[in-house]
Amino acid sequence: MNVYDWDNTIYRGDSTAGFIRYCFVKRPKCLLSLPRTAVCGLLYVLHLMPKKTFKQNMYHMFTYISDMESLVEEFTGSHMDHVKQWYLQQQRQDDMVISASPEFLIGSFCRRLNIRYMMASVVDINTGIYTGENCHGREKVNRLRETYPGAMIDEFYSDSRSDAPLALEAKKAFIVKGDERKPW
Repeated sequence: MNVYDWDNTIYRGDSTAGFIRYCFVKRPKCLLSLPRTAVCGLLYVLHLMPKKTFKQNMYHMFTYISDMESLVEEFTGSHMDHVKQWYLQQQRQDDMVISASPEFLIGSFCRRLNIRYMMASVVDINTGIYTGENCHGREKVNRLRETYPGAMIDEFYSDSRSDAPLALEAKKAFIVKGDERKPW
């Protein structure tokens, strides 16, 4: 199987940041969450708040949206052009996406792309509260081994060196910059 990070790897840009902006435009009531997000962002930058806590506070904006499922599907449909062509040309049936972005968001893209295997951060779509750990760095390997203990990774692709733990699990690993893929 080939394993891929999502944001800036298969998807051009950061899908979560794009979705947050989309929410502000499509559901302006979410702007009420900006002061909270700004304060928490400052605390995070100053290393006074953990990343997961910051993200949960940022995702608090979801409580202002009564139709999250349809908004996610609308966003996904309007952003399928962000999926990189090189991925579509090499896509296989046993591909897996492992991402730190919210599962409900990544899952929507994966369903449209017929990617059956996906792991991401489990975030409540209505409250923004995490269930479990942020699926980042070493946690990606932990989740993969817990769910698919014998999985063998043929090739791994990511834009981020924070994914080194997964890269070490693969027979071949590639770092992605735009559309360019170089050996890790």
